[in-house]
Amino acid sequence: MKKPMPLLYACAVLTLFTLYAAQPIQPLFQEQLALSDLQAVIFTTVIMLPLGAAPILYGYILEHFPLKRMLRASLFLLGALEIGFAFSDSYAVMIGIRAAQGLLIPAALTSLISYVSVSASAADMQRALGNYVAITILGGFLGRFLSGISAEFFGWRLFFLLIGAGLVGLSFFLTKIGGEGKSGFGKPSGRDIADILRVRHNALICAAILCVFFVFQGLLNFLPFELRNIDASTGGGKTGFMYAGYIIGIVTALNATRIIRFFGGEPRAMIAGMLIYLVGLQIFHVRSFTVMFLSMFVFCLGMFMTHSLAAGYINKLAGERKSITNGLYLSFYYAGGTLGTFLPGIFYRHGGWHVFVLALTFVLLLALGFVALLARDGARWRRAP
Repeated sequence: MKKPMPLLYACAVLTLFTLYAAQPIQPLFQEQLALSDLQAVIFTTVIMLPLGAAPILYGYILEHFPLKRMLRASLFLLGALEIGFAFSDSYAVMIGIRAAQGLLIPAALTSLISYVSVSASAADMQRALGNYVAITILGGFLGRFLSGISAEFFGWRLFFLLIGAGLVGLSFFLTKIGGEGKSGFGKPSGRDIADILRVRHNALICAAILCVFFVFQGLLNFLPFELRNIDASTGGGKTGFMYAGYIIGIVTALNATRIIRFFGGEPRAMIAGMLIYLVGLQIFHVRSFTVMFLSMFVFCLGMFMTHSLAAGYINKLAGERKSITNGLYLSFYYAGGTLGTFLPGIFYRHGGWHVFVLALTFVLLLALGFVALLARDGARWRRAP
């Protein structure tokens, strides 16, 4: 039976709403709950933390549960917790709810991408996954943007309440989806992980993407606080609007094959993406809302160009261990994002914005070095007889 893709895409968007809606309004939580800036950024850190362990933990969990049942249960519980978050006034309770949601989000996303991959033919897989990535990018942007708008005009609780109600409602609509099969998600052992990472190109791509998403989440997580420092009157709507550059990632994801052809291969295209990423990051030294808004488009173009190409390239080279290799890629990706939500805050707190951006630049240069080594190896492969 053909899967109802619009329904699955709606599930993905609302799941991403849950993950990122708190990010642009963390300064508001800081103000209302009398928190430090590092306490406030934990709202994003704690929900992302389990995503780094997903390929190891959820391979075992999802093996024992039918795919549709896991997806419905995870969405229902995510929605119920989101409603509880909307009515909470306790920092400890709110962090506890976010942590619990962090345990559910990998199950939801893994189930969703499994449905997408199962429904696509081998020839159509790249397009199907590209569409899915584009939808998740859209969810990441809208979650931040609408959260900021809602917080400014209606109070922050309304948007979280609507997300919760939407997730609960979708969990019931999912009865229309056919299929009760298993996810097919790989269960990597320690030896599997070691074997995959001993392959040089896998290690280089995973190391690079950890650094890439570290920088991305670092900037996006602390940018709302800097906007408040630049102009104390900056509200959630203006902050949410800052993330508009995020949507350029949709265009990038949908045109990955054209980008590869233009640059003559994935490694070269990834280097181009990294250079664009570096340029976009440096523009953030200019402490102006208008300049930062425009630089977000450059910054996001470079990040999503690198990410979409790296994800496709590691899958292309994975061979028979594609599911485990892809899972490890996601593990490094989200591990980098989790670390990026709080570690750069040390530089921000003690050195200020410019030192913070320089610290992110150093991490990005490391990523560029990994990608340069990957490109050099690729050139050697092409010269080999």
